[in-house]
Amino acid sequence: MLRFRRMRSLQKFAAVHASVLNHFNQERSLSSRRHFKISRAAALAEWRALCTA
Repeated sequence: MLRFRRMRSLQKFAAVHASVLNHFNQERSLSSRRHFKISRAAALAEWRALCTA
């Protein structure tokens, strides 16, 4: 956090980081491997679609 010179930059980073983390964070211990891999593939496909738009 000390690398950010302005509070606004830190807030922007935190907002983006939180949305990306929520998108990819899957509670691995609560699901089967098959379900985890399917969810992970769907999240990655959606992320790639957002990045290419």
